[in-house]
Amino acid sequence: MKTSLGKLYLIPTTLGDNEPLEVLPISVKTIIENTTIFIVENEKTARRFIKRICPETVQSDLEFFHLNKFTSESDLPSFLEPCLNGTNVGLLSEAGCPSVADPGSDVVNIAHLQGIQVVPLVGPSSILLALMSSGMNGQGFSFNGYLPIDKSERKHELRRLERLSFDYNQSQIFIETPYRNNKMLEDICSALGKNTMVCVACDITLPTEFIKTKPASAWLKNTEDLHKRPSIFIIHKS
Repeated sequence: MKTSLGKLYLIPTTLGDNEPLEVLPISVKTIIENTTIFIVENEKTARRFIKRICPETVQSDLEFFHLNKFTSESDLPSFLEPCLNGTNVGLLSEAGCPSVADPGSDVVNIAHLQGIQVVPLVGPSSILLALMSSGMNGQGFSFNGYLPIDKSERKHELRRLERLSFDYNQSQIFIETPYRNNKMLEDICSALGKNTMVCVACDITLPTEFIKTKPASAWLKNTEDLHKRPSIFIIHKS
């Protein structure tokens, strides 16, 4: 008799150090309680999160596959072997939702190719939460990931995104390494037109949450320190 396939659960986490059940539905806790095999970027932080949301879980019973920049693509199919043998596996994000600005999409693709059911669980996405609260175009938008590090290349890319926003009425979303956030905002102000709208959303869902949308020229007088605070940037030119 053929064994039923296990499922691949896409498990979100908090965006910062807040209580998990303040931002995650109880269904996430239930799935974690009934899962012992996880695909994670960092085992230490994964264990810490699991212990926090499910303190009764026996940590020694857990098994982890590591998915990070050191992982060989050839290893990915083996992460899903438990599913082929009838056991559920959880793909657990470091922050927010798996596979969106986060590792995991290759594993999800393999799951589809192998006929494994992929089950996304509800949780906070900093990208969508920022767009929701920006007042910009939620009907047409693009997420662009990280922009170039080189200053001249970054400004060129900012101007390109500004043109796309105007031409297609499309809000342009991007992120930056947290310790370069203040510099990014400076470059946004110097590269874009003074009336281009800019949203900065940082520490989303945390007590220190800061979300503001105003023209690029108004950000020249910014007094909010964004240093080392996870942030989303959105621009829109009308």
